[in-house]
Amino acid sequence: MSLRLYDTSARKIRDFAPLVPGCVSIYLCGATVQAAPHIGHVRSGLNFDILRRWLTHRGYSVTFVRNVTDIDDKIIAKSAELGTPWWAVGFGNERAFDEAYDALGCLPPTYQPRATGHVPEMIAMMRTLIERGHAYAADGNVYFDVRSFPGYLALSNQDLGHLLQPAGESETGKRDPRDFALWKAAKPGEPSWETPWGRGRPGWHLECSAMAHKYLGPAFDIHGGGIDLIFPHHENEIAQSRAAGDEFAQYWLHNAWVTMQGEKMSKSLGNSVLVGEMVKRWRPIVLRYYLGTPHYRSTIEYSEAAVAEAEAGFARIEGFLQRATEQAGEIAPAADVPEDFAAAMDEDLGVPQALAAVHTTVRQGNAALAEGDKESVAALAGQVRAMLGVLGLDPLSPQWAGGDAGRGEELTGVVDALVGLVLTQRQAARERKDYATADAIRDELTAAGLVIEDTPNGPRWELN
Repeated sequence: MSLRLYDTSARKIRDFAPLVPGCVSIYLCGATVQAAPHIGHVRSGLNFDILRRWLTHRGYSVTFVRNVTDIDDKIIAKSAELGTPWWAVGFGNERAFDEAYDALGCLPPTYQPRATGHVPEMIAMMRTLIERGHAYAADGNVYFDVRSFPGYLALSNQDLGHLLQPAGESETGKRDPRDFALWKAAKPGEPSWETPWGRGRPGWHLECSAMAHKYLGPAFDIHGGGIDLIFPHHENEIAQSRAAGDEFAQYWLHNAWVTMQGEKMSKSLGNSVLVGEMVKRWRPIVLRYYLGTPHYRSTIEYSEAAVAEAEAGFARIEGFLQRATEQAGEIAPAADVPEDFAAAMDEDLGVPQALAAVHTTVRQGNAALAEGDKESVAALAGQVRAMLGVLGLDPLSPQWAGGDAGRGEELTGVVDALVGLVLTQRQAARERKDYATADAIRDELTAAGLVIEDTPNGPRWELN
């Protein structure tokens, strides 16, 4: 079965065929770094990390570009609010995003270009658009003439006659209020760069077109981002890139929002849940499970109860692998994944159905554990590891086997030492046949939220 993906531009699931056999090129709209990331911000990076891992598992060589928008109106406004240079605001939040991606197990991009590092490429694209009659300069600004491009609004399926002036644009000299800014003339106190049309700074949409062209060429396979970027950002990218002569993206993939009480998670609405705070309260691998296992095109309604449910679901998988290792020894991931898992992933990244295959294999593995069938246990655990590896969720991988496996490296070490001391006392009581004391210790640990399991290799504990 071939990989099939939902293409927003076609409004249907299409068979995936890369431009270059064996190679896949992806451009993902990354962070606008005016603030630290909340879980809605990082969902996109996580969903496309899973896509990248699946493509790699299928044998493709993947070039993955995720940009950083380090100059825009919001960053300038935050700079003024804090009394901090715009570049310091951007860099600090860029680091916070990188730390969030790393904490949730996202592979680093092949390239992570910043917008401000690509002004020459933007100037070259604007010059081409002006020469072709698709853009014009006015009062130090450069605008894209939306009426000059017949395919404008095809991605979002809108009517140009109903379109209003782009939100937040107050620049002067437009021929049509619906035209959007490629370049914004310098304003007092704002950062600016020299161009043939005067000093100024880039418009948001132009940045991504210029960077996609530089790193992936005039045509590439997949362009991704959140559904909120379909219009105006991706619509405008298509217009300016194709008007400049690029074929641009062949497939458009968009992930849905993380919401809270039905509203998109947003700093401006005051309903955001920062990743930096969440990883102090939940294990990062559990957060990845929570954000990465729903289908990428389905909305996630955030609640503490939902994260707790995800924690319990992942604990069942993790518990099986731990027991399997104790019974069968070290277990390597299987060379391939089960057919039902592969079929689910091939059908528009059907992660929920793929996860059902994981849980089915775990149940089979638990039955084999109960029967003492070490050979079957090892085989089934290897399959589970292979499937989890594709999802970036293998708790036995080096990525998660260190400090990230607990609720913070320091806290885990302290708790493990204290519980180990208590379990040693319990074991001593059992050896002297003081079962009343041993049972009392176990009951106290259970009341504290720990589950104690006696194994052939000694007692072990986990959080209830």
